[in-house]
Amino acid sequence: MIHLNFSHLTQEMQDELLLMAREHVEHLYKDSIRSHCDKNGGDYNKLMDEEAIKMLYTYDYVFNI
Repeated sequence: MIHLNFSHLTQEMQDELLLMAREHVEHLYKDSIRSHCDKNGGDYNKLMDEEAIKMLYTYDYVFNI
């Protein structure tokens, strides 16, 4: 669960959340995404960013207002 203060939803905080999600994706799926990109010629960084955005939707958020 991720605890956020409602007033901290700045671009800086959004970037931090995306970075956290990207690190989580790298930890879980790095090898499979790399092999997929090698086989199909995809852009590794773009695919990692897309998967990180998907990962953001799986987290549970708690907002303190």
